Amino acid sequence: MWRLLFAQTEATQAAEGAAEQPGAAPSNPLTGMLPMIVIFFAIMYFLMIRPQQKREKERRAMLAAVAKGDAVITTGGICGTVVGLSEDRVVLRVDENVTMEFVRGAIAQVMPKENAK
Repeated sequence: MWRLLFAQTEATQAAEGAAEQPGAAPSNPLTGMLPMIVIFFAIMYFLMIRPQQKREKERRAMLAAVAKGDAVITTGGICGTVVGLSEDRVVLRVDENVTMEFVRGAIAQVMPKENAK
């Protein structure tokens, strides 16, 4: 029985040795996958990372442009008018004699100013 198994393994090794060319270098499987990996990361960059960076840049510009008198909506849904500003804080008037202080990053949207008639 051992002779049979030994003979089978020798035959398998001989067949594998005959299939390999003596002058050819073994190929690396990573070189075949490398272009697909690069393409995958390029697609991820252009579909996910770049648009997120663009939105963040627009958000920073919007927060930097907030001025007194602007009507804004916070991330919590509170609507108000800006009455005070500092580098990192915003004071909103939400009703007569009612003001609330928020961090500047809590502003979700600046409402467009309507033309006076």
